[in-house]
Amino acid sequence: MAKASLIRKENGVLPEYQLAELGVKQAQLAGEQFQKDLKDANIPLEKVRICYSPFARTAHTAKVVASVLNLPFEGSQCKVFEDLRERYFGPSYELSSHERYPEIWALDEKDPFQRPEGGESAADVVSRLLKAIGEMEAMFEGCAILIVSHGDPLQMLQTILNAAKENKEFSCSSYLARLEAVKVPSVLSQHRKFALETGELRSVV
Repeated sequence: MAKASLIRKENGVLPEYQLAELGVKQAQLAGEQFQKDLKDANIPLEKVRICYSPFARTAHTAKVVASVLNLPFEGSQCKVFEDLRERYFGPSYELSSHERYPEIWALDEKDPFQRPEGGESAADVVSRLLKAIGEMEAMFEGCAILIVSHGDPLQMLQTILNAAKENKEFSCSSYLARLEAVKVPSVLSQHRKFALETGELRSVV
C-alpha cells in the first residue's frame, strides 16, 4: 500500500485514494494469510466478518480480502464502520506528508488526551474505537472479525486490548468496561509500541 498522507474523511473517501498496484498485492497476501489462519483454527467462512473503515483505501482492502475468501463484499459478512476511520489530525496537517506523523506522536506521548489544534487526541480515537468494538460484539457474537482500519487507530486499539489483557485486577462487568478502565494516559501514551507495518495482518485477541 502507498504511504498514507494525513487526511480527513471528506478527502479519504475519494476514489483517487484507493490502493495502488502494490497495495492491492499486499491486500491479497494479507487475505491469503487470513484464509490460512482461519483454516488452521478450523473457523468456517460463514463465521467470518470483515469490518472496515469508510476510507477508500480501507474499503478497497476489505474488498480485495473478501474476494480472496470468496465472500460477497456487498453481503452481510462485510460491514463498514464509521468509527474505524482514520484519525483526524487537524486542519494544519490536512493532506500533509506522512513524514509529519512524529509531531503528533510526540504530543500523544506527552499527553494522549490533548488534541492537536482542530484534530482528534489519541483518547478521542480510542473512544470511538471502543464504540465500534461494542457494536461488533453485539452484532457478531461468536464470529472471527477482521478489522480493516488505519495505522494510528489499529495500534491504539491493540494498546487498549493488550492493557486489558494484562490488567487482570479489574473486576468489570463486561469486556467493554475492562477496555474503558484502561483508557488512561499511562496506557494510551505508549501506542507507538504497537505500530504496524503497511499491510500487516495481526491477531489481537
